[in-house]
Amino acid sequence: MTQSAETTEQLASAVRRFVREQLLPAEPKVEEDDDIPAAIIRQLKDLGLFGMTIPEEYGGLGLSMYEEARVVFEIGYASPVFRSYFGTSNGVGTLGILIDGTEEQRKQYLPGIASGDLVASFCLTEPDAGSDAAALTTRAVRDGDHYVISGTKRFTTNSPHAGIFTVFARTAPKEAGSRGISAFLVERATPGISIAPHYKKMGFRGSHTADVIFENCRVPASALLGGQEGIGFKTAMKSLDHARIHMAAVAVGLCERIIDEGVRYAMDRRQFGKPISDFQLIQGMLADCAAEAFAARAMVEKASRDKDAGIRITKESACCKYFATEALGRIADRVLQIHGGYGYIKEYAIERLYRDARLLRIYEGTSQIQQLVIAREMLKEAR
Repeated sequence: MTQSAETTEQLASAVRRFVREQLLPAEPKVEEDDDIPAAIIRQLKDLGLFGMTIPEEYGGLGLSMYEEARVVFEIGYASPVFRSYFGTSNGVGTLGILIDGTEEQRKQYLPGIASGDLVASFCLTEPDAGSDAAALTTRAVRDGDHYVISGTKRFTTNSPHAGIFTVFARTAPKEAGSRGISAFLVERATPGISIAPHYKKMGFRGSHTADVIFENCRVPASALLGGQEGIGFKTAMKSLDHARIHMAAVAVGLCERIIDEGVRYAMDRRQFGKPISDFQLIQGMLADCAAEAFAARAMVEKASRDKDAGIRITKESACCKYFATEALGRIADRVLQIHGGYGYIKEYAIERLYRDARLLRIYEGTSQIQQLVIAREMLKEAR
């Protein structure tokens, strides 16, 4: 259900205040402890951020794509680890249930996900199946009224905290390709699941990513997403237009934060008897940053509105994810350069934000995958 413009602005304003008053001051401690304080997680729940994409009938906020982007612009201003904690509960961890889940599955899981009491996680990537998701080898073998799942899933965000996993596995021989992949909703307490220690990453400290191992994990046939075999890969692909816009909105928020860090530093830092912001080479770098961030925001807003209008936006959403995350990388690099040597030490936020920004060009579909999608859609249109 689409909110009124006034209601959307009120929510965005509340998130903006929360970011400035609570999240920004907490960033250094989250970085040091590699953990988000429980009090902040409670506040994220209270704001309803775990249920942005979930319809009101299941306890969520039921935001449109444009409304979601407006909120994500604000939350993205803080370290992206905070958004990461509830990101899969709004994106790939939930969209499959909304798109292809049975009504029973929606009623069973969506209210808990919307409240934040049930963390959702998405198990697609494997040690030898990343961008080529159709190459996955995890198997789900039918055994009477159950399926037995075996395989290893890699780089699974929030898996140490998850209560429900959307697991993609082969239910047909490899020769069937993507048509042989099915999706399952597997509860954490199911025997046969183990979670490896979470990775020590270059950035995103506080966001926990780990492998999930399924060893003869026996689930009821009712766990099959949508109650139908062979639609799992299609389910994953259906959610991508949404997920790409969401990630582009995260990048926009982080672009704007990093630019503010650069402007503030340039005005405070003095060399040759005046602020370095007076120097035209510094001004040129700041101007480039502002222009790219503005373009990225405009792209996300336009694509969001088109999606809400029912227009097919596969090319446009890939353009958003590609441009916004690549622009973020350039902006982070320029702002670190503006900081000079100070940008390389942990006293300044840019050192951490620079490391965090690098991941956005990789996960949720690499920049190179976005290029392939864009080109494929262009050629389809030309034909």
